[in-house]
Amino acid sequence: MKKFLFALGAFISINVFATDLKEGKQYVQISQQASPQQEVIEFFSFYCPHCYTFEMEYKIPQQVKENLPKDVAFKQYHVNFLGRQSENLTRAWALAMALGAESKVKAPLFEAAQKDRLASMEDIRAIFLDNGISAEQFDGGINSFAVNGLVNKQVNAVDQFGVRGVPDFYVNGKFRVNPEGLNYDDFVKDYVETVKGLLQK
Repeated sequence: MKKFLFALGAFISINVFATDLKEGKQYVQISQQASPQQEVIEFFSFYCPHCYTFEMEYKIPQQVKENLPKDVAFKQYHVNFLGRQSENLTRAWALAMALGAESKVKAPLFEAAQKDRLASMEDIRAIFLDNGISAEQFDGGINSFAVNGLVNKQVNAVDQFGVRGVPDFYVNGKFRVNPEGLNYDDFVKDYVETVKGLLQK
């Protein structure tokens, strides 16, 4: 009975929060049609200092992912519009996704990009090799059919959603989280709760 009441309380609180969300404040509706599968997509760049803070200090992507229902996919897509080695990093991130190695290379790629230590794909390759990816995996995968597909998926998604700045979170292809409308006194919690609430709308 206690478990039932707890579950009921959680369900009520989620739905109350979902109805408290106001368009133009915590979120912006970008489409009438939701994606076929429930998903949360974060667009980011290794060069973006705010993305670095979100990922490495506040751990917002990690907390969002950990608080999602099991059937909701969480994806992180890299953007090309911050120049320098951005296109190579988008391709490298596609390889990391294909290998399931995102957690191995994410932090070192962020650190290197933030310190502007990436001059070529060779520098990126060295980071992969230093963090558990074999030369065979990198060289055989970086221009593979699967990776090309994931590169196109990221680039097309940026165009589809009209992404102009990062970090940028989208829920079910229908809503964009508006960080300017969140509670700055408890920003991380409010971000997570807003994503959860938008999944219910």
